[in-house]
Amino acid sequence: MMSPARPFRSRLILPGLLPLLAIPAMAASSGPISYNRDIRPILSENCFNCHGPDSASRKAGLRLDSFESATAKNKDGFVSLVPGKADESEILKRILSKDPDDVMPPPEFHKEVKPEQIENLRQWINEGAKYEPHWSFIAPSRPALPKVSQADWVKNPIDQFVLADLDKTGLKPSPEADRRTLARRVSLDLTGLPPEPATVEPFVTDPDPKAYEKLVDRLLASPSWGEHRTRYWLDYARYADTHGIHFDNYREMWHYRQNVTESFNRNQPWDQFTVEQIAGDLLPNRTLDQQIASGFNRCNITTNEGGAIAEEYLVLYARDRVEATSAVWMGLTTGCAVCHDHKFDPVSQKEFYQLAAFFNNTTQSAMDGNIAETPPMVIVPPREDRSRWEELTSVISSTNQQIAGRQQSARPEFDAWLAKTTPDYFQTQLGAGDASLHIPLDETGGQTVTAMAGTTKLEAAAPAGIAAEPGPVSNSGYRITDGATVQFPFADGFERDKPFSFGAWVKLPKNVSGSLFARMDEGKNFQGWDLYSEQGKIGTHIISSWQGDALKVATRKPIEFDKWQ
Repeated sequence: MMSPARPFRSRLILPGLLPLLAIPAMAASSGPISYNRDIRPILSENCFNCHGPDSASRKAGLRLDSFESATAKNKDGFVSLVPGKADESEILKRILSKDPDDVMPPPEFHKEVKPEQIENLRQWINEGAKYEPHWSFIAPSRPALPKVSQADWVKNPIDQFVLADLDKTGLKPSPEADRRTLARRVSLDLTGLPPEPATVEPFVTDPDPKAYEKLVDRLLASPSWGEHRTRYWLDYARYADTHGIHFDNYREMWHYRQNVTESFNRNQPWDQFTVEQIAGDLLPNRTLDQQIASGFNRCNITTNEGGAIAEEYLVLYARDRVEATSAVWMGLTTGCAVCHDHKFDPVSQKEFYQLAAFFNNTTQSAMDGNIAETPPMVIVPPREDRSRWEELTSVISSTNQQIAGRQQSARPEFDAWLAKTTPDYFQTQLGAGDASLHIPLDETGGQTVTAMAGTTKLEAAAPAGIAAEPGPVSNSGYRITDGATVQFPFADGFERDKPFSFGAWVKLPKNVSGSLFARMDEGKNFQGWDLYSEQGKIGTHIISSWQGDALKVATRKPIEFDKWQ
């Protein structure tokens, strides 16, 4: 499990072995006294309540959890610990005192230091009263293998430690399980699933001494290996497919889950996995997979509650990321340092917020919008489409550049064309019998509405409900009310296969729907075309083929103009 070929797997399995590796040290009954093993439990049980890390409950300003404090002279001139001199150490004098005013722990605590514990304290002080940091801060060392009663039973060093403890208790090892039982056990451990018969039977009948190792390799090569390990990792990452609070709506996070599974299954080295989980999106020339891996930082709960204070929640998000990162990679409960220096782990409040600064630099909004895809985000195509996706990204970028270039180069030509677009020009370009319609709706004497079809003036008397008045782009415009309609006779040759254009400058009140002008045959399912307004939005219809003889400028319901929109 410790081979360089499998650094990721060994790193994740190793924590489960730590208790076993620690058994010999904890069970030792001879040799030098260990602070962590023999002394700290005594002090923690009997002394730390008044003389420990908690400043709020500390008495006499004395800390026995610190070598510097315990060996310093207090205000009364006493020294709690005198390294090498147990009989001169105040701690032993107080424990051994018969005076109820001096004895420690005080009688009202109803605690008593046992004789064997007193002897351990005495030996420890005489040996120099050496303190040790918490075991998690001590680099592990390989202990000597203990002697055992059945050396031929041992198959690996862990067996030797297990058997040594069995020897101390007078127990014998259980018989080795049969191969089918072994296959079931290891399959459940490595994949979380019982083994398939096709996996078990070859193992049962395999005469190779390495048959078990071969079975393990097959299980590690299974996709189920990564899926099973990912279940545990997602607990560390506080993964969820919902936002966590408020409406707790669905959010699209499963790509991160899949990315972790693939990392396990391809046996990604632990150091690389770590970098990508914490900062994959910050790597130079980052890949899509590295961006997805940094989703570890997006697994925190989020909100969109109306009463939430944005700045407060941004701080909470940063705090969550510090705590999650510390717990997973440092094995520390840094949450206490949110409010004060940590009492037990060596983390100060200042250090907590120094680390939080790394996670407080984000473009994420405090509010998640109750949507599945809260920005910032990346689009993740299926893996089989990734190469084509990358090709299209390049093609789109290149095409946009070409379009922008064409817009610049074509501008002079367009401006020259626009300067000569008069009715005469269109008549010349389209030829006799064709029409290009321009309708400035101009007033030409009395109440006559005119239009131009090519170079032909089309006139129609304005019916009731149409009044002329100045407009924003012309001295003459028309107010149309009461569902009034203006119709013009139309030039011939205006068919669906002929080029034409139409438009209007129209002022409408809000939320008005209706045709602005149209040429449609109502008898043939409104075949034709129109320009219309629908709830303040402009659209057009071009419907099938049609025959008609009039251009209709109409409204479907009265329009009142209160002010220009």
